[in-house]
Amino acid sequence: MQNDDAYANATYIPGAETYPPAWSAAAEAYRSRSRARLGLPYGDGEPERLDLFLPQHRPAGLVVFVHGGYWRAFGRERWSHLAAGPVERGWAVAVPSYTLAPQARISEITRQIARAVDAAAAEVAGPVRLTGHSAGGHLVARLLCDDVPLAAARRLEMCLPISPLADLRPLIATSMNIDLRLDPREAAAESPALQPKARDVPVTVWVGAAERPAFLDQARLLAEAWQAPLVVEPGRHHFDVIASLAEADGELTRCLLG
Repeated sequence: MQNDDAYANATYIPGAETYPPAWSAAAEAYRSRSRARLGLPYGDGEPERLDLFLPQHRPAGLVVFVHGGYWRAFGRERWSHLAAGPVERGWAVAVPSYTLAPQARISEITRQIARAVDAAAAEVAGPVRLTGHSAGGHLVARLLCDDVPLAAARRLEMCLPISPLADLRPLIATSMNIDLRLDPREAAAESPALQPKARDVPVTVWVGAAERPAFLDQARLLAEAWQAPLVVEPGRHHFDVIASLAEADGELTRCLLG
C-alpha cells in the first residue's frame, strides 16, 4: 500500500529486532523488585487490566503510561520498567493493556483507555498526568477531547504524547488497515489533530529527531493544532525515544513531572 513504507519503523532502525526482547527483560526485572498491584481490572474483557506501580510513601499523584504498537501489538507487561522514573520521584504509575485490533476498533480502544484512567485514578489520590508512545500517544491525546467521557478529567494536570499518531487518515492507505478497519469517518473522528483540545490541560508533544519523516510530521501537526510546545529530541528514533522515562532524572520524566 502507498503509505506502508512511511510508517515502517523497524526497517529503518539498526538492530530493531533486539528491542522487544530487551523491553520484556527490563520490564520483568522491574516488576520483580517493585511495589506493584498487578492485573487490576478496569472492564469486563480479559485485556482490560492495568498494573499499578507504587512509590515507598504516599504517592504525589498518578501517572498513566499507554503503550504503542499501532493498536495491534503488545500489552502492559512489556513496559513496566518505564514506570521506574516517575515512581522514584514519588508518583504512582498505571500501565494498562487494552483490546488490540482487529478485535477492537480504535474508537473502542480510546474509550477503554478512558476507563483505565478512571479506574487507576480511583486507586490513587491527587493529580493525574498522562503519557503514551506512538499509538499510546494518540490515545492519551484523545482523552483531552470532550467527546471522550472521562470522570477524572478535572484532575488532569499534564499530557505528554510521545511520537503520537495525530492524524489517522494516512493509515487508511496502509496494509495495517486490514486490522484497524479505519474508514474516513472514524479516521477523522479519532484524529486528535482534527479535534479541538477541549480540556484545559497543558500539553507537550515529544518526538525523536531520528524518527521517520511521517512521525515528525504527525508530531508537528498535533503541536500546531493545539498550540503546544514541541520537543524534537536529538539522536532518538522511534524505539529508544521512550527510554528516559525509566530514569528519575530522564528528559521525559522531567518534562512530565517538572
